[in-house]
Amino acid sequence: MNDKILTREDMLAAARSQITLVDAARAEQLIAEQALILDVREPAEYQQGHLPKAINVPRGVLEFKVGSHPQLQDSQQAILIYCKNGGRSTLAAATLKQMGFSQVEMLVAGFDGWTGPVHKIEVDPSVY
Repeated sequence: MNDKILTREDMLAAARSQITLVDAARAEQLIAEQALILDVREPAEYQQGHLPKAINVPRGVLEFKVGSHPQLQDSQQAILIYCKNGGRSTLAAATLKQMGFSQVEMLVAGFDGWTGPVHKIEVDPSVY
């Protein structure tokens, strides 16, 4: 019996070892190449602003949406995944890899690392 309880840091380190981390420049390239941009934040966070062309599938329901969401059916689809600052998207990216998606890349520092004067965001018009 294993007496060690895994910490959040243990879980994140294990997940990071399975995924590809990318910077904003690579994210821009993936957006231009029509990759699936997957925002795993909560809907309220997504509505406040998100990467161009991103779809919102919160981390808490990701496993349940794979296969039933029309854009989460092709295991060969290039996917850029992000959250607020990298925690949820690290776990979500590892989950997608475990579920058979082979081209998953995660935006380092998440939405927080993306926002600023250089990178565009989209905002849900119903918020304002």
